[in-house]
Amino acid sequence: MLTVKIISVGNIKEVFLRDAISEYQKRLTRYCKLEVIEVKEGTQKSECEQIRSKLKGTVILCDTRGKLITSEELSEKIAITSQRGSTISFIIGGSHGVGNFLDDVVYEKISLGKITLPHQLFRVILHEQIYRAFTILKGESYHK
Repeated sequence: MLTVKIISVGNIKEVFLRDAISEYQKRLTRYCKLEVIEVKEGTQKSECEQIRSKLKGTVILCDTRGKLITSEELSEKIAITSQRGSTISFIIGGSHGVGNFLDDVVYEKISLGKITLPHQLFRVILHEQIYRAFTILKGESYHK
């Protein structure tokens, strides 16, 4: 079973966001082994050092300057990694981003949209999009 890691800076403070993430985590158990890792906020360099120590497999950085992708394209990336029987690690950097500190380990930079979102809300959206990607791969009706 594919392992999906979501590595992000900081923790979720709002209960309603934690509830939404929890729901998608529960749904994702049917499709993958999900690991959610929160690293402590600090300097950009210290955040990236913490992130680097948690990475495994194919590393994808979520960045507004990354390649704009669709839900279907995300599902293809997950499918390719799954065929290798590997791990896919998604990075959500801190409020100052990751700079160039992780360029040597990042396979691809992706964007889920051109708007700027709070990091906590983006975590909900990433969970939802990963769930959607798996339902696309399985041909389920969630994605219309």
